[in-house]
Amino acid sequence: MEILQSYGMILIILAAVVGFVMAWGIGANDVANAMGTSVGSKALTIKQAIVIAMIFEFAGAYLAGGEVTSTIRKGIIDTAYFIDIPEYLVLGMISALFAAGIWLGVASYLGWPVSTTHSIIGAIIGFTAVGVSVDAVAWSKVGGIVGSWVVTPAISGIIAFLIYQSASKLIFQTDKPFENAQKYVPLYMGFAGFVMSLVTIKKGLKHVGLNMSDTSGYLLAIGLSVIIAFIGKWLISRQTYSHSEDTELQRANVEKVFALLMVVTACCMAFAHGSNDVANAIGPLAAVVSVVSTGEITASSTLAPWILPLGGLGIVAGLALFGHRVIATIGEGITHLTPSRGFAAEMAAACTVVIASGTGLPISTTQTLVGAVLGVGLARGVSALNLGIIRNIVISWIVTLPAGAILSIGCFFTLKAVFGV
Repeated sequence: MEILQSYGMILIILAAVVGFVMAWGIGANDVANAMGTSVGSKALTIKQAIVIAMIFEFAGAYLAGGEVTSTIRKGIIDTAYFIDIPEYLVLGMISALFAAGIWLGVASYLGWPVSTTHSIIGAIIGFTAVGVSVDAVAWSKVGGIVGSWVVTPAISGIIAFLIYQSASKLIFQTDKPFENAQKYVPLYMGFAGFVMSLVTIKKGLKHVGLNMSDTSGYLLAIGLSVIIAFIGKWLISRQTYSHSEDTELQRANVEKVFALLMVVTACCMAFAHGSNDVANAIGPLAAVVSVVSTGEITASSTLAPWILPLGGLGIVAGLALFGHRVIATIGEGITHLTPSRGFAAEMAAACTVVIASGTGLPISTTQTLVGAVLGVGLARGVSALNLGIIRNIVISWIVTLPAGAILSIGCFFTLKAVFGV
């Protein structure tokens, strides 16, 4: 306890700095979840995507990031082991933030889309298991995370495959693609409206005080989806496209419709991501501030007013400087995307997020989207996939937990030596 009283302000400043580093890593790596498919399919330029993402990620993080946040992500460690040594939790959380931020920076530089959630969890597991006790780690939850490496990409991949195949058969492989698009695209718009509304309600607005029941959330989403479908039908009917008999030209016109739809889905995903994943940076930071201020360890903490803006600014800074690298991997490296294929992938990822929210399945938005892009690529055969890029991505997923743990252990023992604990 003496260290907390003697070095309290220094520890909070240090935690704020490494919290910003972690948020920077989240922005650099995870923004591709919302914008990668839009850029890869040419629905947006890289500059447009980064500007849109900066606005919606910050809005999600700041407006819906939460007044009260869980201090230990996913209940991965038992805080009872820290009751008599709260300074270990403080130094450990600072180490975890720094370690996860460094790993995300390296992965982003190399263009690897890794899980920010798994990065911070790996780091927390590392310092706890080695610095405190192996028994303090909830290993069953770690098993669930490892299982999610296979389950979530598989679910999103199958959904993306089905969405793309349906669009292909109903629209693109017909004699009159544009005429069929006018008939079916409003249905896709309604479906997109329903899923995106649910994602935003469940992942984006739960912290604002809108305590909606599941029934109210679903009814609101259904209402919005019907409205969006009718607006979509009206907008498409007003579009003046060349009514040429040239099937290829008609297909190009249909892709323009899907491109417009992708911009909307990308904005919703960016808002939901900002609100949800900012907790990976501010949760451990809130834990440090809470323990240093009160000397007690609690399950959740009321956020100091400066923490959420710090997290939001960190995300924006990361995506502005390094975001383009991972966007290029997801949007262009795995398979060739068109707006319709990108839409199928984005929708599949959003559907998987909704399924995970309802079932409590541990999920990584990054792995979900990569799985969806793979599903779209497989719809055109294995030859449409860049297997070298996919191999690198899978290796980076496997390496993330141990990389975060090893870096965290090194940081933890360094801090212990510096502060003489």
